[in-house]
Amino acid sequence: MKAQVRTLTGEIAHEIDLPEIFNEEYRPDLIKRAVLALQSTRFQPHGTNPYAGIRTSAESWGSGRGVAQVPRLKNGSRVARVPQATGGRAAHPPKVAKILVKDINRKEKRKALRSAVAASTYQDLVRGRGHLFEGELPLVFEDRFEEVTRTGDVISALSALGVYADVERAKNSRKVRAGRGTMRGRRYKQRKSILIVTGSEPLRAARNLAGVDAVAVNQLNTELLAPGTQAGRLTVWTESAIRRLEEFSWY
Repeated sequence: MKAQVRTLTGEIAHEIDLPEIFNEEYRPDLIKRAVLALQSTRFQPHGTNPYAGIRTSAESWGSGRGVAQVPRLKNGSRVARVPQATGGRAAHPPKVAKILVKDINRKEKRKALRSAVAASTYQDLVRGRGHLFEGELPLVFEDRFEEVTRTGDVISALSALGVYADVERAKNSRKVRAGRGTMRGRRYKQRKSILIVTGSEPLRAARNLAGVDAVAVNQLNTELLAPGTQAGRLTVWTESAIRRLEEFSWY
């Protein structure tokens, strides 16, 4: 399997052989498990005090009063402690002892990553995610692309490659989230766009583009390649990133 290496102006420089990882079978079930396992590591444990709602003077009045035999405060008649009463304790509060992190086997995790890398070359999957691009996948730039320092030059290169329309699609998709999340640091929602993978250092000049993620090849994970557990993200590689894919223990 070969891929065409493009210059910054979109011209074909030469062809390279793709590593074996691009021939991996498509396993959406493993990809979903790996993404959910990765997301679970970001969950923050939370819970109530184990004695919340229990530290009270309430005792039952006993029988003969013509009222329910539930715990009532000593200096009044209000019910306390029992969960079915107004002002009582929570019935089943969240507990910090709950196990939030989902486990995944190492071999399954690696196979999911290989499968997600290979899925980025399936044109039907990539278009099914809504990405806009021209030409054949995978899209590979020459290593000069890693030396670009201006965002305007990145835009020119992506336009020459025929993928900048996808960045504009992500930019136009930004909208205000519905609900309480608008007050909790997640006011806006926006589509994911291109993933730029370089050989050594992330491409800093691309970090301000809407929906674009720029990482080095050793920072790749399943969530970057399959946001929302959906594989087939539009990915732009550099030639050195393709070569370095074989250096890591993903098998």
